[in-house]
Amino acid sequence: MSGALIFIKEELGISDTQQEVLAGILNICALVGSLVAGRTADYIGRRYTISLASLLFLAGSVLMGYGPNYAILMLGRSVAGVGVGFALLIAPVYSAEISSAKSRGFVSSLPELCIGIGILLGYVVNYLLGKLTLKLGWRLMLGIAAVPSLALALGILAMPESPRWLVMQGRLGKAKKVLLQVSDSEQEAELRIKDIKTAAGIDENCTEEMVKVSQKSSGEGVWKELIVRPSNSVRWMLIAAVGIHFFEHATGIEAVMLYSNRIFKKAGVTSKDKLLLTTIGIGITKVICLITATFFLDKVGRRRLLLLSTGGMVCSLVVLGLSLTVVHTSLEKLMWALILSIMATYIYVAFFNLGLGPVTWVYSSEIFPLKLRAQGASIGVAVNRLTNAAISSSFISIYNAITIGGAFFMFAGISMLAWLFFYFFLPETKGKALEEMEMVFSEKSARSSVTTEIHSGQNV
Repeated sequence: MSGALIFIKEELGISDTQQEVLAGILNICALVGSLVAGRTADYIGRRYTISLASLLFLAGSVLMGYGPNYAILMLGRSVAGVGVGFALLIAPVYSAEISSAKSRGFVSSLPELCIGIGILLGYVVNYLLGKLTLKLGWRLMLGIAAVPSLALALGILAMPESPRWLVMQGRLGKAKKVLLQVSDSEQEAELRIKDIKTAAGIDENCTEEMVKVSQKSSGEGVWKELIVRPSNSVRWMLIAAVGIHFFEHATGIEAVMLYSNRIFKKAGVTSKDKLLLTTIGIGITKVICLITATFFLDKVGRRRLLLLSTGGMVCSLVVLGLSLTVVHTSLEKLMWALILSIMATYIYVAFFNLGLGPVTWVYSSEIFPLKLRAQGASIGVAVNRLTNAAISSSFISIYNAITIGGAFFMFAGISMLAWLFFYFFLPETKGKALEEMEMVFSEKSARSSVTTEIHSGQNV
C-alpha cells in the first residue's frame, strides 16, 4: 500500500483524508479480526485459523487488485484487514506452542521476520510494477498478494496442530505424537506433555480415554478470568501485553513504513523512482535487523533487547525530528539535512526491528497461561491494531498541524515513556517454559506488592 498510494492518488484523485482512511481501515478491521480470532483459535484449532486468515487475505487482495473505484478498494482493504487480525494473533501463538523453551524466541520471531521479508518484497515489486501503466501498476501491487495467500492456506495444512491445543481438547495421543515430531528426544516430549497436562488441569497419569468431555476447553470462562476477576499474575500479564502492543505503534513505526515516501519527499527526494528506491532501503534494513534479533532473542533475552531497541529509537527520532525541522524551515535545499533525514529514518527502523518489533509478538504470545493464551493475546493484538489505526489514519493531519519534524519529536517522547514502561513492568521470560510464566509474573506481582507496602509505611 505504501507504493500504491502514490499512484492511487493520481488515478482516482483521492484526498489526503481518503488516503488516511484507506491506510487506517485495515487496522480497524484487524482489531475486529483479532478479537474474533482468539475464540476461533480455541474452537477450530490453530492450523485452521491460519487457513481462514489466508482465505481472507486472498479475497481482500483480489478485490483490491480489481479496484475500479475507491469503494471497492476500501472493501478489499477491509476484508484483508480482518485477515491481518487473525494472522497477527495466531501466527506467534502457534509458533510459541510448538516450540521448546530454549528455542521459543527464535521460532516465535520467525513470523515477524517473514513479515519483514514480505514488506521488502513488496517494496521491490512496487518499484518494478511502478514502471507499468498507471491503470495496471498499482492494481498488480495489491492483487499479487493473492498468490502467497493461497500458498499459505494450503501449506499450513501439512503442518502439525499445536500440541497444547490438542491437550485442551483431550486429544492426548495426538498431542504426544506431535511433540515427538517437534522435540529433540522422546524424553523431552514426555516431559513437555507432562507439563502441558498439568497446566491444562489434567492429571499427569491420565490417559486419553480417561479425559472427560467436561475437561475439554473451547475458551469458556476465559473473559471472566482475564478481565472480570483476574489473579494478580494474570493482571500483570495483561498489563504487560497491552502495554507492549500499544507502544509498538505509538512510537511511530507505522508512520515511517506507510508514509516513508512522504517523509523522504519532505526531506527533498522528489522523483517517484527515487522515492520507491529509498523505501527498498527501509525494507532491507528491516530484514537484516530482524534476522539479527531472531538469533539474539534466546541469548540476550527479551527485556535487554527491548531496552536497547527503545533507547536507540529515542535518539534516532530526535535526530530525524531535528533534520526535518531544518529542511522545513530552510529556504534552500540542504543536502546534509536530506542525507541526515534518510540516515536517521534507517537507524530508527534498524533499532525498532532489533528489539521492539519482534519482541512484541514473542512476548505477548508466551506469557499467558494455556487456557487464556489465545484470547489474552487477542486483547494485545486488538490494542496493537487500534494504535496502528490511530497513527496511520492521523499522521498526515498531525504533521500538518505541528510540522513533520514536530511529529517525530512527539514519537521520541512516547518512546521515552515506552522505555520506562518496559524497565518497570516487563520481567525477563528468556529460557522459561510456557507453563512457568505464571510463576514469573507471580514473583513480579509479589515484588510490586512489597514495594507498595514499603512506600505506604514510609508515608505513614
